Amino acid sequence: MFKSLPIAKRVDRFDALSAEVLAFERDTVTLGWEDRVKTRSRRQSDGGIEFATALPRGTIIYEGDCFVFEARRIVIRVVELEEPMLVVRPASNVEWGRFAYHIGNSHQPMMIAGDAMICPDALGMDQILAYHQIPFVRERRRFTPIGQMSDHQHQLS
Repeated sequence: MFKSLPIAKRVDRFDALSAEVLAFERDTVTLGWEDRVKTRSRRQSDGGIEFATALPRGTIIYEGDCFVFEARRIVIRVVELEEPMLVVRPASNVEWGRFAYHIGNSHQPMMIAGDAMICPDALGMDQILAYHQIPFVRERRRFTPIGQMSDHQHQLS
């Protein structure tokens, strides 16, 4: 037969939970960046609890966000997965502009973090950076892309 899953229709910040909810059982769900931008998905907590999300379009899930299931009296807190990333550290304003242009023109998601541009270590991205003479290092990091991930299309005039 079909299994009924609890469905989260919103995310709550852990620091904003009520005292009643803070007394609920707790679990975590570790999610990579692509899973944190999916609004509708079937998921499984780190402790094995299956649930689904039906969040408002455009929602991005962050570290410390929670899914509260009152009927089951459980709070599932989000942990951002550290994933393989390419980290670019521009040395000048000109490099910031040039490097961001080439990464963006490659239709790759990017994150700005202090002194660095970060993009996922996707197949061939290291070759693109090398071709444009953009120095990079590989690191494992949490990643949240700039802006909203959507289908990219160019308009014809």
